[in-house]
Amino acid sequence: MKNSRYRKVLLIDDNEIDNFINERMITSSGFSSEVIVKNSADVALDFLKNLSNEQDYPEIIFLDLNMPIKDGFAFLVEYEEIAEAIKTFSKIVVLSSSISPDDINRASTNSYVFKYVNKPLSEKYLDAISL
Repeated sequence: MKNSRYRKVLLIDDNEIDNFINERMITSSGFSSEVIVKNSADVALDFLKNLSNEQDYPEIIFLDLNMPIKDGFAFLVEYEEIAEAIKTFSKIVVLSSSISPDDINRASTNSYVFKYVNKPLSEKYLDAISL
């Protein structure tokens, strides 16, 4: 097993199969040794709001755009209210199946979004993520 590039990532996606595949890809490639999976934007926001120690902060947040109830764009709006320390420490990578130019542009121009990656996640995409 390779040494992991990142200590902890947060994966936000409502699709259990995508979560399973992406979690395996992230850990088996040595991208991160720990993957925290949240299946909705609300659960993820609650999780982030309750973090108080930098050791618990995810370095990368993989965010799906198309989720029921609260989508990735609504998550980004509420993310503004998260503690500044987390927003400084964590980088958001949008991981979406959307190929809509409007979605890509809207996500890519958001100040909190570090990168936009299309599903499915691959080792090639992970290699291209460098903080």
